[in-house]
Amino acid sequence: MPESSTEVTAAGIARLAGVGRAAVSNWRRRHADFPRPVGGTDTSPSFSLPEVERWLRDQGKLAEVPLRERVWQQLSGHPAGTVTALVHTGCALLLVRDRPTAWLEITAVSDARMAEVLPVALDDALTARFGPERIVHTPSGADLLPSVPLLRAAADLAAEAGVRTAFEFLFGRQLDANPRQYTLTPPDLAELMTALAEQYGAAGRRIEKRPARAVLDPAAGTGALLRAAGGSTALYAQEVDPALAALTALRLALHSEGAAGTDGGALVVRAGDTLRTDAFPQLAVDAVLCHPPFNERNWGHDELAYDPRWEYGFPARTESELAWVQHALAHLREGGTAVLLMPPAAASRRSGRRIRADLLRRGALRAVIALPAGAAPPYGIPLHLWVLRKPGAGHPATPELLLVDTAESAQAAAHAGSAAAGGRDRVDWTAVRSTALDAWHAFADKDGKDRTDRTDRPGTSRAVPVIELLDDDVDLAPARHLPPPAGGGAAELARVRERLGDTLKLTARLTPPPAAPAEPARRTLTTVGELARAGALQLRTGSGGGTAPVLTEHDVLAGTAPSGTAPSGAPAAGAPAQEDEPLLLEEGDVILPLLGGGSVTRVVDEATAGAALGRNLQLLRPDPAALDPWFLAGFLRGTANHRQASSYASTATRLDARRLQLPRLPLAEQRQYGARFRALAAFEDALRTAGRLGGQLVQGMYDGLTDGSVAPK
Repeated sequence: MPESSTEVTAAGIARLAGVGRAAVSNWRRRHADFPRPVGGTDTSPSFSLPEVERWLRDQGKLAEVPLRERVWQQLSGHPAGTVTALVHTGCALLLVRDRPTAWLEITAVSDARMAEVLPVALDDALTARFGPERIVHTPSGADLLPSVPLLRAAADLAAEAGVRTAFEFLFGRQLDANPRQYTLTPPDLAELMTALAEQYGAAGRRIEKRPARAVLDPAAGTGALLRAAGGSTALYAQEVDPALAALTALRLALHSEGAAGTDGGALVVRAGDTLRTDAFPQLAVDAVLCHPPFNERNWGHDELAYDPRWEYGFPARTESELAWVQHALAHLREGGTAVLLMPPAAASRRSGRRIRADLLRRGALRAVIALPAGAAPPYGIPLHLWVLRKPGAGHPATPELLLVDTAESAQAAAHAGSAAAGGRDRVDWTAVRSTALDAWHAFADKDGKDRTDRTDRPGTSRAVPVIELLDDDVDLAPARHLPPPAGGGAAELARVRERLGDTLKLTARLTPPPAAPAEPARRTLTTVGELARAGALQLRTGSGGGTAPVLTEHDVLAGTAPSGTAPSGAPAAGAPAQEDEPLLLEEGDVILPLLGGGSVTRVVDEATAGAALGRNLQLLRPDPAALDPWFLAGFLRGTANHRQASSYASTATRLDARRLQLPRLPLAEQRQYGARFRALAAFEDALRTAGRLGGQLVQGMYDGLTDGSVAPK
């Protein structure tokens, strides 16, 4: 095998063939001619991509490798590493976009000659975009030589899908392949933070908002926040990791149209430890957006004791987040706005109470907005957004702090009364955004005469006088100052009790009759994989893209309506537009969760049809002339069936739907089974509804008795 041949892992083979990893393991065991490993380890071997492609085609499992997959495999198998290859690719795509004629002339020569002449063209394009002092360095001809086939393929992908989409796809794959290496800010959260930082100017009683002219992100990471602030005229970023800073600079450059990147230009990215070595010590901007690292003990406490940025107090060693808050304020123009993502502990830790008190007294802290759990990593914690303003003579201190809790509105919208709450992929960002921005816009309207009336919503938002917060704790957690709204008292509890009674009666009617004994049937069995090959059903896996509501894994497990939303902007995996269309559900589809080990199925009804299939879900679309969907769903729920079709890893159980079994029966007999399975599903739904209503009644009684709205007699 040539040394330059690209290698691919088992996961990459599964992606190429559109199957699960278990299928690749089966091929290796069952086929003696399957390509031998050429690298990797015993537990994670790698294979020659050309050999794998040839074998897949010979087996009829692959017609042609999609171009985007080929480019990714070339990039991930680059001898200098994925990050270096991605930087080379980003530089080339910038040249493709800004100087397409020059690129065509360069690619008309041999690979060796292309590697020789390409650095000059790249240097001109990078200098024009970032200026002479830039974080993205021009690679040499020797460095580029192994990358030339990759760059040619990446340019083909850009011609097919667009320059931005091509780079987002490759960058997204890198992020997905290394989830613990990067701290990600979800696109919906980035857009909310950008909207909170918009500048306002009064025109009579009307408020005009506009994007901030200059924006700084001092902990830029992958550039998600500045990418969301693309309407701004100047973007400044600092990131501690030089390689990630270079990738972020290229990502932002490909999403903007500026020409010069000097210190007065449109895009400036620097590398370095922001708190210890500020790359922009004299910079003052309209807005600062920041998702800082949390709970950092080694942030520079000992070296920075006398730093002039600590205008509101020297942060304790355990209060790194308050150091980032003051760094952001130090870089704002008078009246400028900063929005930071903060851990909830920063609002209440005693070690930070003096700094919080001074931020309140001087009017620097304007709002604390509590997000639902699952809004951003770490996903199990309900994080906060802090909105700050640079005080000054023209912007006097405000005697109030806006407190907002978006969790209740998000849960109500996402689950429509379900007992489950929060979680990754279950955040209703439309509700969160509406709740946060409605409260903030009303509060920020200084000309409004009834600001307090418009911001106060029981349990959701309130403009709290600063004097009420300046106690011994200076606890700014919204939950502490936003009592839940009244639940309707005895009248509402009576309605819940009536609904519970009706549901219990329905449950009693739907209770299955006594089971009739029967001899174990000897049936001829088939598998889902065999049925798929015979054309009796289709197998598809969800991705959660598109604009339709998304049926999530949680919805299937909880039996609720589709509650997910597709990420806005480019998806994390960044598939080209023509291949990123969502899989929309049709009535009669059977849905299976792929993870967790539980035997759960769901048949799509008329109300759910039209939603998009979410991640970690498998769709089985039966041919109605060959398979009854309820028969299929019922037999796939068998415990023994799931056990024999599941594989076990160290942290999860994964279902291989192709191995699930069901008997070969005539369609008429299938429908008899299907009717019984459908009745069981209705009984299960009634039990679930009764449990939810019962829990609502119990908690409502506790709340009513304790708050005095219900009498104890």
